Amino acid sequence: MADRLTGGDSSLLRRINAAVTLRALRDGQSVTLTRLVGDTGLSRPTVEGVIEGLVESGLVAEVEQAQDNGRRGRPARWYRFRAEAGHVLGIEIGVHDVRVTLADLTGDILGSHAKPAEETLDAEERLGLMRTAVAELLRKAGVSRDSLWAVAVGTPGIVDAEGTVQLSTAMPGWTGLDLGARLRRSFRCPVVIENDANLAAIAEHWKGAAVGKGDVVFVMAGLSPGAGSLINGRLHRGYGGAAGEIGALHLLGQEAFPERLLSTTGKPLDPLDEAAVARVLQLAREGDEVAQVAMDRFLRRLVHDVAALVLALDPQLVVVGGWAAGIGGVLEPLRERLAQFTLRSPDVVLAALGTEVVSMGALRVALDHVEEQLFAVDPPTTGPR
Repeated sequence: MADRLTGGDSSLLRRINAAVTLRALRDGQSVTLTRLVGDTGLSRPTVEGVIEGLVESGLVAEVEQAQDNGRRGRPARWYRFRAEAGHVLGIEIGVHDVRVTLADLTGDILGSHAKPAEETLDAEERLGLMRTAVAELLRKAGVSRDSLWAVAVGTPGIVDAEGTVQLSTAMPGWTGLDLGARLRRSFRCPVVIENDANLAAIAEHWKGAAVGKGDVVFVMAGLSPGAGSLINGRLHRGYGGAAGEIGALHLLGQEAFPERLLSTTGKPLDPLDEAAVARVLQLAREGDEVAQVAMDRFLRRLVHDVAALVLALDPQLVVVGGWAAGIGGVLEPLRERLAQFTLRSPDVVLAALGTEVVSMGALRVALDHVEEQLFAVDPPTTGPR
């Protein structure tokens, strides 16, 4: 990728000038050479040389403009960043579906595709479903796999920096899976693996309910809630990638297992699955008092978990997503209890991006990886994958 930027000239000054010029073109709008000289502060001969290299690399194209016959002198030369020069993929490998989103190098979305998944699928079957979804989306969009510059993948569980799933109870065969290594064999570009709640926090900060907010907690409200946190707009993963695993708080002596919280019979829900929970939710909506008590217990547990994170991080905003976000009245109990349990209660809102939130966050991470390479001025320690 560095060679694309500099045309093979690896001198530090050349890399800096190329990065500065490319940033000035990055928004995708056509600009004149004269405007680029003014925006970058570089000399005209320097910009001309850099542009020549960027055109040769395929990252920049000269744009034909209609000429004003009334003007004298040499016509202006226009250029644009070629967002179509490469593509990025954001992928969610979830319990109930696999979702893939494709974008160009400016982040404009070209398409998305989802395939339902059974909870009981083993790791090989789930990975096969992901590969099928990717192939179908690329074919539908008319995009070659070779044009992918980066792929980011979101999954439930604790994921280390290398992409190994250290712990995930949501999907069979997922704990201990070296997901990074497996997927890097499927793609010829860099692959980043991240926890799904972390990616949801990034997505809501990029295009959702948390735009412009610095300190944000995203709560993936489900049977075992998780959370992703941004501090000063940057993801906080923790030393081993386990930050935000608030679903484990019952291990600290809180006898608040979901199968007991949501029970309407006095016995633990068995099996504890979406269908069983849906039945409890439906009964509560229909006015069943026992189901309503069960739902209240579940909400209290959720508030307890979120309050612990709010006390630790003091966020400006809490964004609530996941299936439990659809429970009627979830926001008001959260707001009231957080006001009681915390020193300063944050704003609490529902997520804005719906089912696309994890794949959108993955897309943003893939774009960040591309931009780090495009705008880097230090020579890479290793070549592009």
